[in-house]
Amino acid sequence: MAKPAKIKYETIISEIFFRHYKGNGDDFVFERNEIEEAAVKAGVDRPKNLGDVVYTYRHRRSLPKPILDTQPEGLHWLILGAGDAKYRFRLSKLAYIEPTKGLLIRKIPDATPEIIRKYALSDEQALLAKIRYNRLIDTFLGITAFSLQNHLRTKIDNYGQIEIDELYVGVDTRGAQFVAPVQAKGGTDRLGVIQTIQDIVYCQSKETYSGCIVRPVSAQFMSDETIAMFELTFDGNDVSIMREKHYRLTNVDDIAKSDLDGYARDTLE
Repeated sequence: MAKPAKIKYETIISEIFFRHYKGNGDDFVFERNEIEEAAVKAGVDRPKNLGDVVYTYRHRRSLPKPILDTQPEGLHWLILGAGDAKYRFRLSKLAYIEPTKGLLIRKIPDATPEIIRKYALSDEQALLAKIRYNRLIDTFLGITAFSLQNHLRTKIDNYGQIEIDELYVGVDTRGAQFVAPVQAKGGTDRLGVIQTIQDIVYCQSKETYSGCIVRPVSAQFMSDETIAMFELTFDGNDVSIMREKHYRLTNVDDIAKSDLDGYARDTLE
């Protein structure tokens, strides 16, 4: 009888991790073909999509407990790209980007076309569309921004193939120009710092954007379809959250004067 995918994936990723881990917390690289080798050695079925094992532990589930138990206090294992068909386990201070409970929810008049709401094919696609049609990048970052490309697939040195969910360019009142890669997750998927790192490295490595300030954004649908948005930074080692806001798209008549008065006080402060 085939083992459930969760057990199968835990078995595979644990086999790979402890094949390389030396007990000292150092980073290490493994290759995609080791996923299949680990399945054979552990006696579980080969995953149909080898890359899904890595994606699962980047965005859907925490790593198995035996791996988590090796993490030094305050650090977390990430699985970064390390080139073509290669991955790197690396320790970082932050692994996932989680919405803060109880943060003020700001009501925004919903400008999403009804036909877009009807035909959006996934939570991620719907979230990107809502951000685009409601100009939430402009609102959140305080710049005038334009969507340049979505689902941009490319390769970068030392990381391999990456995909940027949507890429914006923009300008502010000074005339300064920006490039803003956006990571969006809906449903049960989690925002991971791995995609943030890759997005930033891509923008910084492209000569095209050499005159632009990179401002990466992550966005998440919360349980009530509130949109949590984060601006992030990467210092070469760790990702940090610079700013977080929560927005709810709603009918303009549902935004009370008391709501607007509260936002005005927040602006003045």
